[in-house]
Amino acid sequence: MFDIETLAATIATHGRTARVVIADHQGSSPREVGAAMLVWATGQSGTIGGGALEHKATRRARAMLAHGGSRLDRQALGPALGQCCGGAVTLLTEVYTMPPEGEIIARSVDGTAMPLSVKRLFAKARNEGHLPTSQFLHGWMVEPAQRPTRHLWIWGAGHVGRALVHTLAPLPGTAITWVDIAPDRFPAAPANVRILPTPDPGAAVSLAPPDAEHLILTYSHALDLDLCHRLLTHGFLSAGLIGSVTKWARFRNRLAALGHTAASVNRIRCPIGNPALGKHPQAIAIGVATEFLAKTTQNALRQENAG
Repeated sequence: MFDIETLAATIATHGRTARVVIADHQGSSPREVGAAMLVWATGQSGTIGGGALEHKATRRARAMLAHGGSRLDRQALGPALGQCCGGAVTLLTEVYTMPPEGEIIARSVDGTAMPLSVKRLFAKARNEGHLPTSQFLHGWMVEPAQRPTRHLWIWGAGHVGRALVHTLAPLPGTAITWVDIAPDRFPAAPANVRILPTPDPGAAVSLAPPDAEHLILTYSHALDLDLCHRLLTHGFLSAGLIGSVTKWARFRNRLAALGHTAASVNRIRCPIGNPALGKHPQAIAIGVATEFLAKTTQNALRQENAG
């Protein structure tokens, strides 16, 4: 998918930016069609994989920044790159000074008029609401604009909160809202993370969509309890709380005293992550990310089966 938001933020920060996307591949490929990276004069983000393939593509993209334009390159992943993948990858490199717009980003690579195959993709999206997959069709690169498919609210900007944001923010389709009591609690955050400082985090619960997922890990047990109480009243897709077995037992009793049923309280997971990995913030983040990705895979399989 075409991540317009990240491209816009990169252009705003670094100026002219090249985007390299895997347009097509035959045989083995280090990444899928639509995988992309951004390259600017002094850095890059994202990955198309492949080590030597990415290094060569980065140098080529950086050389294009001065004059702009676009180019298509087919690269065999064999002896010429010192790789043994056995496939071939087609890369599209484009230089942007402003991001594109629209739900579907379709453009001609060779100057040809829009073919019927691409027109049909637009018609299907318009009539059925199904965005196409990323693909290269008859000289046209077609990519759906990336839109958030999951809304994650992270409550707390301490060590664990920072590790979680650092680990989860790069995942495609994830929009993160990060809440804490004051602006100075937050470090710099990625483009897809909305920082929400507020002296009363509990009051911000009403701003969360009902299908949001929540991770509660503030500096205060009292605030954690208040957030659990408010979320149970407000509604959520999933919620996790950092803590020990003892903390959760006390919270269960207090939430019951606040009028919540056992079945309702059991929707909150505590502890979060995988305790076997340890209590280091990055270890907790890895455990949580594993659970998060497992849900992504499960949702994708359900959608595929439904289709």
